[in-house]
Amino acid sequence: MFTHEDLFDHLARTTALGPAEAARVVADVLAYFSESTDEYVRRRHGELQARGLTNDRIFERIAAELPQRRVRAPELSARQLRRLVYG
Repeated sequence: MFTHEDLFDHLARTTALGPAEAARVVADVLAYFSESTDEYVRRRHGELQARGLTNDRIFERIAAELPQRRVRAPELSARQLRRLVYG
């Protein structure tokens, strides 16, 4: 299995992170970037809803964020985003 020990060591040397913290940060970043479009939309919807935004504002914002993702998602309408969240 491939590990990211070089990256952990680099982060520990160049930041205030300890080895365990560096490993956790790398794991978090990899998990963030490995989310599918559906997972991302559901997670962001929950985050933005918790901040008190309305669905209209939420779906507008998510639609603007999707093209900025590492792996570009297809362009989705507000209706398609709503279906991802609510089925």
